[in-house]
Amino acid sequence: MIYVGIDIAKLNHFASAISSDGEILMEPFQFSNDADGFHMLVSRLDSLESDNIIIGLESTAHYGDNLVRYLVASSFNVCVLNPIKTSSMRKNNIRKTKTDKVDTYIIAKTLMMQDSYRFVTFYDLDLMDLKQLGRFRQKAIKQRTRLKIQLTSYVDQAFPELQYFFKSGLHHKAVYALLKEAPSPQNIASMHMTHLSHLLTTASHGHFKKEQANELRVLARKSVGANDSALSIQITQTIAQIELLDGQLKKVETEMTEIMKFHDSVIMTIPGIGYINGGIILGEIGDIHRFSTPSKLLAFAGLDPSVYQSGNFQVRRTRMSKRGSRVLRYALINAAHNVVKNNATFKAYYDKKMAEGRTHYNALGHCAGKLVRVIWKMLTDEVEFNLD
Repeated sequence: MIYVGIDIAKLNHFASAISSDGEILMEPFQFSNDADGFHMLVSRLDSLESDNIIIGLESTAHYGDNLVRYLVASSFNVCVLNPIKTSSMRKNNIRKTKTDKVDTYIIAKTLMMQDSYRFVTFYDLDLMDLKQLGRFRQKAIKQRTRLKIQLTSYVDQAFPELQYFFKSGLHHKAVYALLKEAPSPQNIASMHMTHLSHLLTTASHGHFKKEQANELRVLARKSVGANDSALSIQITQTIAQIELLDGQLKKVETEMTEIMKFHDSVIMTIPGIGYINGGIILGEIGDIHRFSTPSKLLAFAGLDPSVYQSGNFQVRRTRMSKRGSRVLRYALINAAHNVVKNNATFKAYYDKKMAEGRTHYNALGHCAGKLVRVIWKMLTDEVEFNLD
């Protein structure tokens, strides 16, 4: 067997190859992080027995993702190693040396000493996409929430009476359509009644009629809001940013849905878990075989209880540790909330925790922990959801 170690960097990577006997087959060489560099690497590897090559590289943020995709598409066996393993191998060296060239040998030797291998597949690449899309979605939602809070503050200054007129709040299409065209009460008061009525009726799909449009114009004429052009600009631009994020979120969710439909994961058999939440969970978990027990997956999600003990004293009830993946923890809590509403077993478990005096979110945390164990069992054994 031939082991190829690749040390990943932002601009240039290094690679070397050793045999199963430890013989150096290829001295460390540098190749660039672009198409020419990747082609050069594959050309060098073609001189070896390609059927016996195992390529290893460390998990280093996003810098190695493009290379992994390229090598998998080129039908190479690729392993992504935990940096902790290579770090322990590096400490075994007598001389304290760390260079990119030396690291390639360390990665190759770490690869050689492994008992089993988990090669990256196209399914793993889709999980990487789900992880990236899920995290992008979370960031976009946070940005949109901040913008909505800002918009509310601007409208409070420009037209404070507006929030009481629309019972469902400011953040829906009819209000946005109105404010984009008339961001101040003076603009609304000067609009022709026919145009104002048509605008509201069209944007609300018939929910608001001519009567509401007339009431709104009367309210605008009595408003104590500030006739400030700066506020008008901030209102229209904030709405434009919110609508831009809405469009981006729609595209992200469509792509996540397509990936989930293609793979038809067993996780979708859990009642209450949809394509988006299921995609976030799968993307954050990645390769389920990384977690040998459900407890390890629970700890990775930060849902495991923290421990506080000193001498003979030990706290009986503690909070969840909240370590690990925050995105996964959020998705699991959200999933647990939906599963409790759709499954009798989880509902009974939730009611039991509430009867013990737990708070709503504490009980949901316990349900999420139970859900983690179910998900681990389902993904490792490829079995559908069944608690009977």
